[in-house]
Amino acid sequence: MQTFVLGGGCFWCLDAAYRVLNGVHDVVSGYSGGRRENPTYEQVCTGATGHAEVVAVTFDETVIPADVILDAFFTMHDPRQLNRQGNDVGTQYRSAMFPVDASQRELFEAAIARANESWGGGVVTTLEEGHTFYPAEDYHQDFFAKNPGQGYCLAVAVPKVSKVRAGFAQYLRP
Repeated sequence: MQTFVLGGGCFWCLDAAYRVLNGVHDVVSGYSGGRRENPTYEQVCTGATGHAEVVAVTFDETVIPADVILDAFFTMHDPRQLNRQGNDVGTQYRSAMFPVDASQRELFEAAIARANESWGGGVVTTLEEGHTFYPAEDYHQDFFAKNPGQGYCLAVAVPKVSKVRAGFAQYLRP
């Protein structure tokens, strides 16, 4: 098993999209990249903590390759938008990857290069090392499954899940 910590806008959307992929063992919404220990959602939303909304995606590489996890990440959000995703604006919505070692850094750098090709350049995704991952509050975990009729989920998460389903059909859960 391997775990990647990735930020690409609202963590509810990333969480929902990763959960449709076979081989993804767990997805935990949380915060990383900031200065405050154990931040709350309310604190992160101010933009003052420096944290990004992220997900920790744990997956089985014998079922789904690391490159697929990363390429799906760049399908779930627009990595050319600096400190925002759509109407979600602020550094907490930045496109960021949090490698834990040199091996992950290499994988992330290669994924950014592929994303630059597929998006026609302009990818602003950052690599941010040495940060602690803090799990978000319980009500944020698996939010989409618990709130499928919520307006934000319908307007923002559903299209992202649909993109992943279309682009990675061979890796969908049975």
